[in-house]
Amino acid sequence: MQLIKQIAVVGAGRMGKAISIAFAYAGLNIQLIDARERDPEDFHIYRQKIISDISQELKLLVSINFIQAAYVETILKRIEVTSRNKSQNFLSHCELVMEAVPELKEIKQEIFKWLDHYLPSECIVASTTSTFLVSEIAQMLSVPERVINAHWLNPAYLMPLVELSRTAETSDLVVERLKAFLKIIGKVPVVCQASAGYIVPRIQALAMNEAARMVEEGVASAEDIDIAIRTGFGLRFSVLGLLEFIDWGGGDILFYASQYLEKELGTRYSAPAIIAENMQNKRNGLREKQGFYNYHTVDIDSYKLQVLKAFTTRIAVAGLQPEPDILKHPVSINKTGIN
Repeated sequence: MQLIKQIAVVGAGRMGKAISIAFAYAGLNIQLIDARERDPEDFHIYRQKIISDISQELKLLVSINFIQAAYVETILKRIEVTSRNKSQNFLSHCELVMEAVPELKEIKQEIFKWLDHYLPSECIVASTTSTFLVSEIAQMLSVPERVINAHWLNPAYLMPLVELSRTAETSDLVVERLKAFLKIIGKVPVVCQASAGYIVPRIQALAMNEAARMVEEGVASAEDIDIAIRTGFGLRFSVLGLLEFIDWGGGDILFYASQYLEKELGTRYSAPAIIAENMQNKRNGLREKQGFYNYHTVDIDSYKLQVLKAFTTRIAVAGLQPEPDILKHPVSINKTGIN
């Protein structure tokens, strides 16, 4: 499969700039296209501002030791900030366009209508939208088979995950080519259907609302809830995925815990039908060697050991591993525990 090289990012807002940095960091030359039509003088001022913004972002990456200072100029040179009327020739040979314009339907419709005039039919068109389903975006272009949503998590140059959302019309070749490309540049692509919230935003919205609700109800302080998330929830799920963890503990455990929480806290805690179905079909997880995953060919003891090693590594990196015989040494108490 041929590597994608001719890439344009349309829209020079926060996401467009961050994606351009991610591509340039990987070694690609990018055209970052201003989504608005401006007269030459206004565009010159705007271009200088965008270059300055990108430079500031890169200096931030230097300050956190993500890149070396000497690399800033190299990345800047790979990002060409272009006006709409001077990008048309480039677009006519483009292999991938990332759309990152404001989340307003009329703006997206206008920009896709404009792009449709210049893009070759085989060019992949990926919208970064978090507001519109890919099925809606696909209707805005004449070749819906090439359209896909590519939802980057902020900040795009740091976060590995990119959620790809497709329609039934989206070409399998488009999906596989974009997945392969993102993997090559160091990203971690996952694929989902056209559904509100993708994967991460849908799950995190539930978690964030519940955390806010706990503060509202006086269950715990904001500080203690966030400590619990960072040192418990987040640490756990940095090693095991949510569904993998269900298998680890047992789907039946989740079912009964959900019944209790539903009784005490409301129907938002009711378990989905698939949990009961898995119980009935003896698919509770590791102990039955099948759940959301199939473990029949997995060495369970080796798998558990691998997971526990990953946990200990995460705990050590987070500075949360206590020293042996800690009580023999002077101790102090901080907000997260014992030092």
